[in-house]
Amino acid sequence: MPIEPNMYDSHMHTPLCKHARGAPADYAAEAEKKGLRGISFTCHSPMPFGWNPGARMSINQLPQYVAMIEKTREDFAGRVDVRLGLESDYMPGMESWLEDLHKKADFSYILGSVHPQTQEYQAIYLEGASRLAYERSYFENLTNAAESGLFDCLSHPDIVKIVHPKQYDVADHLDTIRRALDRVARAGIAMELNTSGVNKPYPEMNPGMEILREMAGRNIPVVLGSDSHDAYRVGADFDKALDKLESVGYESVSYFLDRQRHDLKISEVLLPQLQTRLI
Repeated sequence: MPIEPNMYDSHMHTPLCKHARGAPADYAAEAEKKGLRGISFTCHSPMPFGWNPGARMSINQLPQYVAMIEKTREDFAGRVDVRLGLESDYMPGMESWLEDLHKKADFSYILGSVHPQTQEYQAIYLEGASRLAYERSYFENLTNAAESGLFDCLSHPDIVKIVHPKQYDVADHLDTIRRALDRVARAGIAMELNTSGVNKPYPEMNPGMEILREMAGRNIPVVLGSDSHDAYRVGADFDKALDKLESVGYESVSYFLDRQRHDLKISEVLLPQLQTRLI
C-alpha cells in the first residue's frame, strides 16, 4: 500500500534570475504531478556592488519575486505546499548586506551559496593564483558561509569542480575538506545534495561521493534540491540521490519550513518513481 507522499524539493528558480525558464506555477504543477508534498523557490538573491548582475534579480525586483511566489502558494493551496526561499550568495564583507536582505520578506528557507564560476569571484581568487589555491579558496569561503549564521543550508557544496572539470581531483583537497566539514558540523548547518550536477561539465551530483561520505561521518544533515531552472527537472533524480545517501550511511533526509529543519526517514519517503521499489 503506498505511503503518503511527504518529500520536498528545496531548490528551484524563476525567470527573474535571467537563466531559468517557466512560471512558478509550472514548477508547482510538476511537483504535483510527481507527488511531492512541497517545494521551496530559491531564486538567486540580489547582491551589492553590481555583483554578477546577469544571473540574479535586482533588489528592486525582490517585491515582484515575493508576490509571484505568494500567488503560486495561494493557487496551489491544498495541493502543493509552495514556500518562499532565497539562494543567497556569500562573499566576505557582504554579511551585513545579507543580514538586512533576509529581513525584507518572510523567507521560509535560506540557502547559502558560493559561486566560484562567476567573473567577479575569479577576479579576486583566481587571477594570479594557482588552480589549487583558487579551489581551496572556495572551500574556505563555503566554510565561512556556514559559520556566518546567515543560512539554513549550503548549496551544491563542491560546485568548484565545474570550473576546471578535466583537472579537478577531490583527492587534492581531502585534508582541506575534512577540516572544513569539521567546522561545518560544529556550526550546525545542513548541506545540500544537489541533483543538477549530473548535467554539468563535471557530471556527478554535488557533492560527490567522497564528500558525501565525510559528511555522513560527521552527521551533517542533508537537504535534497534539484536546482531546477526548467519545470520538468523538479524532483529530478531524487531516487538516485536517496540511494547515494543510504549507501554512505544516512538514514534521514531534511527540509526546512519557516527556517526550522524537519527530518524524514529515507525509508518513509515515497516518490512516484520509487513506488515500484517501495511498495
